[in-house]
Order: sequence, then C-alpha cells, then structure tokens
Amino acid sequence: MALERDNTAASGSQMLVGQALLAKARSLSNRPEDQIARACGYVGPSGRLLKKSFYRALVEAKGYVVPSASPSGAGAGSKGRQAEFRTRVHGNGNLLIGHAYTRRMGLEPGQEFRIELHKETGSIWLSPIEPDEP
Repeated sequence: MALERDNTAASGSQMLVGQALLAKARSLSNRPEDQIARACGYVGPSGRLLKKSFYRALVEAKGYVVPSASPSGAGAGSKGRQAEFRTRVHGNGNLLIGHAYTRRMGLEPGQEFRIELHKETGSIWLSPIEPDEP
C-alpha cells in the first residue's frame, strides 16, 4: 500500500494508517483538524504539518482507491514544485535561475561562469570558466 512508509513525525511516532488512523482520528473528533493530524503522526522533519498526506491516508483508510497524481501512475503523490522554464526579475534586480535548472545541467556549487549579454537577441549566456582561466 502506498501509505505504508518509513517517514516518522518530529515526535518520533509513526504516521498512522488504516484502522489505527481511523480509530485515533475518531477518538479525537472533537479537536481541530491540525491537532488530529499531529496526533496521528503527520508532521514532517521540520515540524510542518503534512495535511495532504493526512487527508489522503484518511480517504484510503476508508477504503477508497486514490489515483496517483503522476501521469505515469508510478508516484504516490506530489513531487513538489516543478521547473517552469521561466523566471522574472526580482524587486532587488536579481534574476534567479534556481536549483531545478542547475541540477539538470549538472552544475556544482562554486563553479564559475562568464556572463555574456546579447542585446540584439535579448539573450544572456553563461559560459563556464575553466579552472586555469584568469
């Protein structure tokens, strides 16, 4: 089953699934949703509440089959933010490329680049600086 995972809550307790989840949620039904989710172990390592995972687990515990969110059907949920291949200039004038793109290009922290501006095409080129270049 997709929800049988090794993730643990910040408190060290396992995320409840199935009948154990339903029983715990039912016993806390007079409490706010956030408290129920926390008590059932749906807290990430940073302490953030994992509401989507909690609700998905409740639905599956009730016996409903929840289709996967990925187009291939292989994943068990969201993959987070996806690269859009667009960006914008921030208020401070910076232009952020982002981790998704540097990872795709195989770039490493500390790697240096020469910035070339091509006004006629409106392009900005990044050319790697070889370690022996000044």
